[in-house]
Amino acid sequence: MTQSMWHASGSNATLIRELAVIFGILLIAIFGIVVGLTLFSLRRRHRSLPQETLERLHQASAGTEAKLRTAVAIATGITVLILFGLTVVSISVGKIVSASMAPAGSLTIEVTGAQWWWKIRYANDDPSRILQTANEIHIPVGQSIAIRGNSGDVIHSFWVPSLQGKRDLIPGQPTYEWLQADRPGEYRGQCAEFCGLQHAHMAFWVIAEPADRFNAWMDHQLEPAMEPADEQSRRGREVFLKAACVLCHAIRGTGAGAQIGPDLTHFGSRKTIAAGTLVNTKGNLAGWIADPQNIKPGTHMATVPIQPAEMQPLIDYLESLR
Repeated sequence: MTQSMWHASGSNATLIRELAVIFGILLIAIFGIVVGLTLFSLRRRHRSLPQETLERLHQASAGTEAKLRTAVAIATGITVLILFGLTVVSISVGKIVSASMAPAGSLTIEVTGAQWWWKIRYANDDPSRILQTANEIHIPVGQSIAIRGNSGDVIHSFWVPSLQGKRDLIPGQPTYEWLQADRPGEYRGQCAEFCGLQHAHMAFWVIAEPADRFNAWMDHQLEPAMEPADEQSRRGREVFLKAACVLCHAIRGTGAGAQIGPDLTHFGSRKTIAAGTLVNTKGNLAGWIADPQNIKPGTHMATVPIQPAEMQPLIDYLESLR
């Protein structure tokens, strides 16, 4: 798992990294020259020269003024050229990485930021191939991905440092960008715009995998939830459908179809709970359901009154949704 532009795995992220390296090298060089000249002048100022030497230097200075002016002019010209070159490079890279039009044949994914999680929707001309999930974006390696961003409440910012620069998501104003993963891996993303109390706990993962594995994942995710395999899980499904869970969450293949919170159809296959806040384990899930405000203060996840005897069947059922 990576979350750093220094571990770039996409063409746009590579351009951003290279631009940062160029600027960094030049800034370090300028800093070194300035510090070196400052130290040199500090050492020289404490040395006194004989009066005859000072008079001789003063007489000779008239002939060197023209040379000094020429040197200053050359240095100024070089500085202007360097700044102009950096400006051109910076603008060029900015235009490339900020391009809203993805290459032809891109896979379109709609990303909606909400306090404090991510709704992920795979668009498709075939309605039966439209998939909605949450907090994890699976993509095929080597294919360009068109990201259509939006926000359901406040300003968020979609950022995957290893794949692309950040893009603000503003309510009511769709944004467009594209990214591509050049090699398999799990790339952590993060909301990069302060959006409230749990801004720091609004993460997501981009999981890049070979095309055949991605297609298999997509086909499986499009299927409705599996039927419970045992009596414990069947009881857990009954608990879920009778509790307030159905007011916010959907599980395809059941009577739960609400769209307020994350879709839970294949919840058990996800790596984390609450947008990266907890690892997806039965113990963590039980704690999250029992007292979400203790784990993620301010979250819109309601505290659902679940009886102790009902908690384990509910946990077993949700974790079986793979």
